Amino acid sequence: MYDYRYEPHNVIFMIDNKSFFASCEAIRLGKNPMEVCLAVVSHQPGANYDSGLIMAASPLAKKKYGLSNVMRVRDLPSREEAPDLILTPPHMNLYIKRSIEVMGIFQKYAADEDVHMYSIDEGMIDMTKSWKLFGSDPYYVARKIQKEIHDKLGLYTTCGIGENPLLAKLAMDIEAKHRSSMIAYWHYLDVPDTVWKIKELEDAWGINKRTARRLRKLKINTMYDLAHTSPKILRDEFGVIGEQLFAESWGVDRSIISQRYHPKSKSYGNAQVLPRNYYNQREIEIVIREIGEQVAARIRFRGLQAGQVSLSIGYALDEGKRKGFSAQKKITPTNISHDIVKILLNLFRNNWEKEAVRTISVSLSRLGEDKSMQLSMLEPVELQLKRHKLDSVIDDIRKKYGFTSLVKASSLAKGATAIQRSKLVGGHNGGNSYE
Repeated sequence: MYDYRYEPHNVIFMIDNKSFFASCEAIRLGKNPMEVCLAVVSHQPGANYDSGLIMAASPLAKKKYGLSNVMRVRDLPSREEAPDLILTPPHMNLYIKRSIEVMGIFQKYAADEDVHMYSIDEGMIDMTKSWKLFGSDPYYVARKIQKEIHDKLGLYTTCGIGENPLLAKLAMDIEAKHRSSMIAYWHYLDVPDTVWKIKELEDAWGINKRTARRLRKLKINTMYDLAHTSPKILRDEFGVIGEQLFAESWGVDRSIISQRYHPKSKSYGNAQVLPRNYYNQREIEIVIREIGEQVAARIRFRGLQAGQVSLSIGYALDEGKRKGFSAQKKITPTNISHDIVKILLNLFRNNWEKEAVRTISVSLSRLGEDKSMQLSMLEPVELQLKRHKLDSVIDDIRKKYGFTSLVKASSLAKGATAIQRSKLVGGHNGGNSYE
């Protein structure tokens, strides 16, 4: 058990933009997000539209036609069965713009360090020091923020308020979305009537299906069961995660939003799901080259060099016996595209077993500052310096005129994806940002 007298008693807001992508599309089309049947559909460039997936659906579309995320377009009701259902492609630039605008509203109510965008459609605000500036009650202030977001952007939001980030998140996910005000406030003293009443373990923040299965093997089926299990049993099964699970069941979370975690090691990468199964080695290597050059350009832009190159290949599950392979190699730190691509192609050729490829992922890690250039004794110095200069010129041209202003001939060949993907944002159609 925990003595709540010694736990942090803050005022945390967790705010979620309801059906964010679908709501943005509804507003773009001049519709009310809560009164329209709409679904945002994404599909791979070059792939059949019917193979697309539902990225998001409006609340009414979910209720009326049972739509859900990652549902395939071919499984949707027919036009005759759903004559009012609107299907639209994603416009990622629009969603990013709206997310930034929401962030701007949050920053009017708290210091920058007390605002954290948990995802593109969810934000967390530590209002402990500032809520009294805007009203006599946190509930009233939350309502004020909701109204400002709706009046300025047309978006509807749900808000969970808690004495720590965990309680705020649970209040939002479990209760707020079912209230007409779309606001819920959870306190430590409410834990027996709130957290312990969560019957499905997967509904609790941070408990995935795999963890839930392991808990059920221990005869722990609800959050109440979890709170009344010996911490030693949980520690023996899960290690330090077991202690965190026990703390969560009692509504305890001592994290501070302004003290964000910054990972010591970082990497840059890019992954692609190919529009079809790739069998031809040349086509596969063209895409590997394109991705490798894109990631190399990213680290050059940030003034970094990579000391390790990683390649992951996923095989077509409907054809291959293996899922794929991952390989990596430590290298002399560099950010030159030619050198990085050469390593990637060697990793591919040494591990590929002629199976159909569907996913390709490239990652550069062991990053350090780009302070010097390590020359090789195996190649002419002039050639190495020429490659370095060429990368810089290409980067400058693309920065000024766009990626497609200068591309290699191989990116015009069959199987290439760089030109098409340059139009995407986060793997989806970027579209215009709109006003």
